[in-house]
Amino acid sequence: MLMPKRTKYRRPHRVSYEGKAKGNLEVLNGTWGLQATEGAWVTNRQIEAARIAMTRHMKRVGKVWINIFPHIAKTKKPLEVRMGSGKGAPDSWVAVVKTGKVMFEIGGVSDEIAKEALRLASHKLPVTTKIIRKVGDQ
Repeated sequence: MLMPKRTKYRRPHRVSYEGKAKGNLEVLNGTWGLQATEGAWVTNRQIEAARIAMTRHMKRVGKVWINIFPHIAKTKKPLEVRMGSGKGAPDSWVAVVKTGKVMFEIGGVSDEIAKEALRLASHKLPVTTKIIRKVGDQ
């Protein structure tokens, strides 16, 4: 699972995923990319599930780039605990994905395999996505 080695703060404030992404709006490394059409938090488990779905379909040929990383800790209080008495303990790690961000990129495989691999990965994610091609690469 992806998670940071260390963080400055153990329990950060909630980060907003509203608005548009500032960078990483087009495919840079590969030929095909998976772009978010809405904002959400994507957990480390969802990122890993999408990666596995892509690499299995590609039969480990080609290359996959993951452009998101779960830097933010999500906290959760234990079950059946009364309200109050502070913030809960860190429970999972999430990446903030805003509208327009290219989350995954694929290169080195045929167009059909790349499209199908990205389609399979999109089913593992909590955001609606679209498959885009590198600009100027026809």
